[in-house]
Amino acid sequence: MAALVKRVGLGTRPLLPVVQAWDLDARRWVRALRRSPVKVLFPSGEVVERKLDPGKQPRKAAAEASPREQRQKQQIQGPASQTPSTWEESGLRYDKAFPGDKRLSSVMTIVKSRPFREKQGKILLEGRRLIADALKAGAVPQIFFFSRLEYIKELPIEKLKGVSLIKVKFEDIKDWSDLVTPQGIMGIFAKPDHVKMTYPETQLRHTLPISLICDNLRDPGNLGTILRSAAGAGCSKVLLTKGCVDAWEPKVLRAGMGAHFQVPIINNLDWEAVPDHLPTDTRVYVADNCGLYVQAQAQRSNKASDYGWVRDQRPLKFHEYEEEDLESGASQCWLPELEVQSYDSDWTEAPAAVVIGGETHGVSLESLQLAESTGGGRLLIPVVPGVDSLNSAMAASILLFEGKRQLRVRDGRH
Repeated sequence: MAALVKRVGLGTRPLLPVVQAWDLDARRWVRALRRSPVKVLFPSGEVVERKLDPGKQPRKAAAEASPREQRQKQQIQGPASQTPSTWEESGLRYDKAFPGDKRLSSVMTIVKSRPFREKQGKILLEGRRLIADALKAGAVPQIFFFSRLEYIKELPIEKLKGVSLIKVKFEDIKDWSDLVTPQGIMGIFAKPDHVKMTYPETQLRHTLPISLICDNLRDPGNLGTILRSAAGAGCSKVLLTKGCVDAWEPKVLRAGMGAHFQVPIINNLDWEAVPDHLPTDTRVYVADNCGLYVQAQAQRSNKASDYGWVRDQRPLKFHEYEEEDLESGASQCWLPELEVQSYDSDWTEAPAAVVIGGETHGVSLESLQLAESTGGGRLLIPVVPGVDSLNSAMAASILLFEGKRQLRVRDGRH
């Protein structure tokens, strides 16, 4: 029996594998090397220290860092940027217009009604470039209507906070717009205040001591073009007297091509308030846009109605005076006497203001009186005899850039 058991024991393998000591040590070395140890101990007793990469720490140490240490590390690295960089991060939301939405009807009211614009202090801007110029100058938006979301995403995110964003059909914008090809975005803004506006730095560096006064300008296209010329010449400001077309009318804005946000515009002034917006030593010059032929006719007749640059509809306070003196031939005495000088003569020695009148009504009597009281005169733009007077926008451009030329020559620049 004992012999049988001995034979069975010799032929049976043990249930647990026997691991040699050298095999176990080899596996430990391999596992240790994979874990990138800080020290390596060889069987010979040699110790090798491993240098860590700069800024790298053992996993265990990083995991065991206390919350206080983690907060201190975040403070050293600096707080995360608080300014959202994408539309999704900003949390902005927009609404979709529904049929009969009252917010949409306000658009047409602003477009068509000047009294509403002045009473509510709102204007309507259309087009991505004009809206971008307005936002850059500091104009305050209230509502944006757009047909495609990417049009809104092009605008600065920080300028859209608190603004109502309404997505509408392109057909609706097409109905509201005066453009042949609408750009798909319109915005209602608070009426800009020239005191609070931020005009381009390049514009401020090139500002000239020349102001422009618009008198009885009724055509939106002419006024927009004049504003564009004033910005291009470096005019210091543009004053609009009562009787002019609204500077913030959509047609004027379209013709101005962003000039409204490059030069200060002061709207709807009484003539008594005009000197308050000019430097104290300013000389006022009236643009004589009738030409030599009409001027000769006026000198022969001595009648105020023959002066093409004077408004035919004179203020009521002068009617009685003229009627009383009509028989004595003194009806022309109410007209201030102003020196006539050529537009290219030197008239920019002191700060100057140029008055441009409308083509239909001409300049007002108040403008002539202001020119007389400031020591100014009439700037004559000669034209070929028989040719009608120049367009108001063309006359304004000629005088403004002539004034700029004179100032450059005086400063030694050609």
